[in-house]
Parts: sequence; C-alpha cells; structure tokens
Amino acid sequence: MEVKAKAKFVRVSPTKVRKVAKAVKGKPAEDALNLLGYMPQRSAKILATVIRSAVANADQKPDIDVDSLSVSNIIVNQGPSLKRFRPRAMGRATRILKRTSHITVCLVEV
Repeated sequence: MEVKAKAKFVRVSPTKVRKVAKAVKGKPAEDALNLLGYMPQRSAKILATVIRSAVANADQKPDIDVDSLSVSNIIVNQGPSLKRFRPRAMGRATRILKRTSHITVCLVEV
C-alpha cells in the first residue's frame, strides 16, 4: 500500500531538491532519514521532514508495518516564483526569480 506526504510552496529551488532526492530514492525510509541527517544541503532537512510526515501518515493506518516502508518515489515540481528586482548600472533593474517547489514523497511497504 502506498502512503504519500506533500510539502508545498517550499522556498528552495526544485533543482536543488532534486539533487538530494536522487540520492534517497529507492532506499528504506529509516536509511533515507539517516542519510539525509548527514547531508549538508538545506533541502535535505526539508526532505527529511516530508519523509517523517509520510511515515506518520502510514502509522495512522493499522494494516501497514512502519518498519518495512521504503521510498518508492519523490516528485519535485516547481511552484510559483517570487519576483524581486535588483538595481543595476545606469538606473536599470533586473528581475530575480526566487523559486519555490512542491515536494511529494511516496512510501510503499516492501
């Protein structure tokens, strides 16, 4: 049985989250959390909270064994970008996009 958890409008670029998600995909949930605990990236901490949330969602269902959960899929989509402006030379301004991401973690019982 599949269990999901989502985090929306996270203030990290999706490309940065995908790099960390690639390292965790396919591993058991406990090993994934241990691995994320030692990663220096900011997105590793965010991804760990989403995995913990998915494990807590699985704990609410009586027919799922929490110890046998594995990360089957991590989907990282782009959310809306915050538009900001930075002053440049000769009175001009350039747009800066502060990107957000939507993270979906799917756990499956092995």
